[in-house]
Amino acid sequence: MEVQRSPVGLNLKPRWALTPAGGVDVVALGLLALGLCVLFLPTLVDVARTIWTRDEQGHGPIILAVTAWLVYRKRDELFALEPSPSPLAGSLWLALGLLMFVLGRSQAVLLLSMGALIPVLIALLLLLIGPAAVRLLWFPLFFLLFMVPLPATLVIAVTTPLKSAVSAVASALLYHLGYPVGRSGVVLTVGPYQLLVADACAGLNSMFTLEALGLLYMNVMSYASKARNLAMAIAIVPISFVANIVRVCILVLVTYHFGDEAGQGFVHGFAGMVLFLVALTLILAFDHGMTGLVRRVKRLGKA
Repeated sequence: MEVQRSPVGLNLKPRWALTPAGGVDVVALGLLALGLCVLFLPTLVDVARTIWTRDEQGHGPIILAVTAWLVYRKRDELFALEPSPSPLAGSLWLALGLLMFVLGRSQAVLLLSMGALIPVLIALLLLLIGPAAVRLLWFPLFFLLFMVPLPATLVIAVTTPLKSAVSAVASALLYHLGYPVGRSGVVLTVGPYQLLVADACAGLNSMFTLEALGLLYMNVMSYASKARNLAMAIAIVPISFVANIVRVCILVLVTYHFGDEAGQGFVHGFAGMVLFLVALTLILAFDHGMTGLVRRVKRLGKA
């Protein structure tokens, strides 16, 4: 009987096996993931019961899910990296993360207890794989920042002028369209109804969420031009402002034509979806315009 031998150089080891030359121990990663869940699950439960139930911070679970998807997209590249741990840097990041977590949990500061997840993840990547893993997953780690609750003082300081500006533009626009709209601060009067422009309608958190949407779009498109990415990131600020104006106008019009119950009911939540649809449409339009501009510049360069 002839024994068949494997061709020279053929790797017959399982894809997920830990080898001296490289690879990642998935069992170890699973245990680390379990440890992270045990450590941060109480904090996630707290935010899920409190701030994630509000319109202002309702994007938190979406950010977490999208981050997991972004890491999943990089899984093959991650497991292909040859481990080159950085114990010193990893230990420093781990100490920072644990200090933030302990202070956040003991003092009930969600900014610290939630934000601690980022340095802890960086530390684990440095200790387990090395700096190459951090460079590979820099965007998912950065994207987690949008899940961290913003400081209340910052939100109040920025949201107040934003709400006033959105209210002024929305009331002026509707007035010029012939609607009986008046404004007193952030309170809009349309016919017999009064509407308070809330933080969720025109605040910093909604702009923060839309900025996350724009950055995610840029990451998925993977544009190489830094100038183009910078222009897109800057353009998201006025885009989110316009999207908030559209949302407020929709709520005012629904309230005027169908009554207060319609404006504060299902349509109010639906207007939040409209906010993102309008922002995404404007982002796509801006990106299309940038593509046309780049093509014209290249044509002029060749001419």
